[in-house]
Amino acid sequence: MNWDTIEGNWKQFKGDIRSRWGKLTDDQLDVIAGKREKLVGHIQETYGVTRDEAEKQIKEFEKATKK
Repeated sequence: MNWDTIEGNWKQFKGDIRSRWGKLTDDQLDVIAGKREKLVGHIQETYGVTRDEAEKQIKEFEKATKK
């Protein structure tokens, strides 16, 4: 699935995002608002991972998402 689909249906995907990255708060998810770069930054900050690791996790999420 491509990110444009996720961004366009952000409200529907918030639950999936929350399941995958449970430390992200509702407020953070509202700020992210489907923007991939913002999600990368929040994953980095919240989980203390590198940008590359955050990107890798998001790519895995995109592949696993089949909505």
